[in-house]
Amino acid sequence: MKPPSRPPSPPPYFRPTLDYPEYPFHGLLRSAFERFPEHLALVDGEAELTFRELEGLSNACARALLAAGIGPGDRVALFLPNSAEFEIAFFGASKAGAVATPLNPSYKEEETLHQLHDSGARLLVANAEGAAIAKKIRGRLPDLFEIVATEEGGGDLPRFAEWIRAHPPSPPPEPPINPSEDLIALPYSSGTTGLPKGVMLTHRNLVANYHQFVANHRITERDGGLIFLPLYHSYGTMLMGGLVLAGAKQVLMRRFEVGEALGLVERHRLTLFYGVPPALLAIAHHPGVEEHDLSSLRYIMSGAAPLPPEVRRRVEERTGVLTFMGYGLTETSPVTHMNPATAEGIVEESVGLPVSDLEQKIVDAERGERELPPGEAGELILRGPNIMKGYWNAPEATAQALRGGWLYTGDIARMDERGYVYILDRKKEMIKYKGFSVAPAELEALLHQHPRVADAAVIGKPDPEAGELPKAFVVPRGGGNLSPEELMAFVRERVAGYKQIREVEFIEAIPKSRSGKILRRLLKERG
Repeated sequence: MKPPSRPPSPPPYFRPTLDYPEYPFHGLLRSAFERFPEHLALVDGEAELTFRELEGLSNACARALLAAGIGPGDRVALFLPNSAEFEIAFFGASKAGAVATPLNPSYKEEETLHQLHDSGARLLVANAEGAAIAKKIRGRLPDLFEIVATEEGGGDLPRFAEWIRAHPPSPPPEPPINPSEDLIALPYSSGTTGLPKGVMLTHRNLVANYHQFVANHRITERDGGLIFLPLYHSYGTMLMGGLVLAGAKQVLMRRFEVGEALGLVERHRLTLFYGVPPALLAIAHHPGVEEHDLSSLRYIMSGAAPLPPEVRRRVEERTGVLTFMGYGLTETSPVTHMNPATAEGIVEESVGLPVSDLEQKIVDAERGERELPPGEAGELILRGPNIMKGYWNAPEATAQALRGGWLYTGDIARMDERGYVYILDRKKEMIKYKGFSVAPAELEALLHQHPRVADAAVIGKPDPEAGELPKAFVVPRGGGNLSPEELMAFVRERVAGYKQIREVEFIEAIPKSRSGKILRRLLKERG
């Protein structure tokens, strides 16, 4: 197919100032229900829910939470894949005044334990696999008093459908929520050091960001979007909330498979497609793309990691659909930049312009105190209504990230005269595997638990399909045969799939500075 034409130099664009409602997160759904009660809200396999049904089920869920003893500010953990139950529980938590803390459904025991314990989650909604993990570690979680299972296999645990069916679908009493101060979401984001930390997002953060997203790309009730990005991730949560705000239809996928995804677009005449570079790479090389009618799509947007220009061009050529990049962070709710959804507005290697009411600066990377002119590279800092409140139980990390009202992203970027931003390097040391962030320090700490590892360091090794692969450099301890396969299996049993180490190289010593900091640059030069 012929790709959309575009002039070589796009005209200047701007994002208009928006009015943000003062309602809490669940006001997004209530507004859609009042405007479009019988419109289809979401499709989850064979299940379909209208906005009236989603509103009623989340009301019943909120009443179930209140009856179980959940109150304002309590954390409700969601250990679920993409599903109608995830959305019902998320909106239900908001209506009860609680805080949703979503977990990656591929987490193993120790990862699950860390988030549930650190967040102080009091109630957990999980599928059968997640419930089984939670039951094993329940004795180590003094705050967790209830586990509700969404599937068979939970044993004697309450079943989610029956648990909420015992309550009426009428609105529960409105909880005392201050949208600007009170939290609605506590997702966990991997830092460059230590274990993942909770990102405190208020009702206003999410409501504002979803209005920015919807208004800047003119999403309406006539649109429909495919959501295969995980709902537990801030990118997926934004799609959920943004499409609900617009009154648009969501079609959920639990796992991305390119043929199925293209088939769903064609079958439901979807207009919006959001992905990550590995998904777009799969489309670029899939033999059956031209067999699908994708003419309903308005655009394809890629985020979470840099999209190689050749992949963007190949997807656009094969689908005939406008394709571009966006950018964001968990700490920003998440979207901060998007290319305008017009052929004239796209700059290929740029993540686009800031969303409405978001201020941006490029400052010197050393101290972050001197603003740099257009064209110069430095650290990207941001200020706006979608910026997090801070990190959970981490005042020092909060003070480092939030300075003078600005969020210091840690990402190196440059900005042109029109305000388009180009990300040049990611946060220091972070590995990006298929769009997922992997903290080297977490894997290094795990490797150090192996009795025959004397020292270890982990880097991201460039890979054309995954972006980066976690690679370990290991100093063996003592004699005996220690194989790469043994170490990779050791790690595989203890972390989610995307965190697994894909390559091991034995080395005599890990290069370090005088202060003991690992010199990853030298390891990356080795490959």
